[in-house]
Amino acid sequence: MFSGFAVYLGDHLVFMLRDSPKSSRDNGVWLVLSATANPKDPKLRREFPSLRSIELLGDMIGHWLLIPSDGPNFEAEALHACDLLLRRDPRLGRIPKSRR
Repeated sequence: MFSGFAVYLGDHLVFMLRDSPKSSRDNGVWLVLSATANPKDPKLRREFPSLRSIELLGDMIGHWLLIPSDGPNFEAEALHACDLLLRRDPRLGRIPKSRR
């Protein structure tokens, strides 16, 4: 999966972890937002100040956002994302569409 590791919570894809020398600008934690979450939600942006779109995906997949590994607060933001998952935050995760 794009030189990374997919993380599921049950049947929901929630993160993709990426650390690749190719396109290193997109290394970090890729958050997968739910179908009801707004990627431009100001509260989400306050919780994750470094959050941005993923260059490799262009405009194709807008519900995946990046916490960049080279960001000044990467560890704190990544841990906060994990805390949100443990609390089953409805903004994170979605069931991937079948490729069949």
